Amino acid sequence: MLEGRRVVVVDDSIVRGTTSRKIVRMIRSAGAKEVHMRISSPPIQWPCYYGIDTPTRKELIGASHNRRGDPALHRRRFYRLSLAGRHAEGDGSDPAQFCHACFTGNYKIGIGPEASPQLRLFEQ
Repeated sequence: MLEGRRVVVVDDSIVRGTTSRKIVRMIRSAGAKEVHMRISSPPIQWPCYYGIDTPTRKELIGASHNRRGDPALHRRRFYRLSLAGRHAEGDGSDPAQFCHACFTGNYKIGIGPEASPQLRLFEQ
């Protein structure tokens, strides 16, 4: 079904990048000639300390790869929404009312980036 086709994959965000890599490999192995990624959030560059299970900064692909500085992302036809674009596409709500710490590293309650290890929901 995908043999010789161009495929566009839309995802809400990329955290570690592991799922995206697997999906792109699967689509390519199914015969797609091109795979384009469209991500509907800015790059997640900072851990979330407010209950979302995100990894440390060194594990976040958005913290170590950016589209402007990584030619490989250009070759992979990878595009994502900027923070300004995210605000513009919103529902008209005041952007200051929402937490953007995972995109900017500016934590509302004074947590410094990587101040302490994130608590895990379940111990392994």
